[in-house]
Amino acid sequence: MLRHLAFAPWRVRRAFPRATLAAIAAAIHAAEQTHGGEIRFAVEGALDLPELWRGVSARTRAMEVFAQLHVWDTEHNDGVLIYLLLADRGVEIVADRGLRTRVDADEWAQVCRGMEAMLRANRFEAAALHGVAEVGALLARQAPPRPADKRNELPDWPVVLRL
Repeated sequence: MLRHLAFAPWRVRRAFPRATLAAIAAAIHAAEQTHGGEIRFAVEGALDLPELWRGVSARTRAMEVFAQLHVWDTEHNDGVLIYLLLADRGVEIVADRGLRTRVDADEWAQVCRGMEAMLRANRFEAAALHGVAEVGALLARQAPPRPADKRNELPDWPVVLRL
């Protein structure tokens, strides 16, 4: 709880400056050229006091963000959210229902653990790019490639929550 309450918003900007956000957006765009899925990336510094008091977990918060960003609102239900909670150096991946039966939960968890190891080493950009690449690879195996005329259904630019 103290990690969240003492977490300063400037730490998010320091870990994810504009150049890093641009690199993540470019990685998402490149990954989405190889599959039919949609990737969203969100980073949040910390949970606020009411959420902590209610016992909101990172997983629960990731699911809320999944809904808020309309990741579920794709034509083929193939959206994936990569959610980082910096105060905990935690990562959650939420996949839409069209992917749940195609990608094993252990595969998503493995991506999360790899990213978390990099976050603990303060390798923020590397963690984000690794996560996007790994999610992209999983989707390339499981989501049919997008037709040349298919528009990008979700923005590629990462979302920084509560600054």
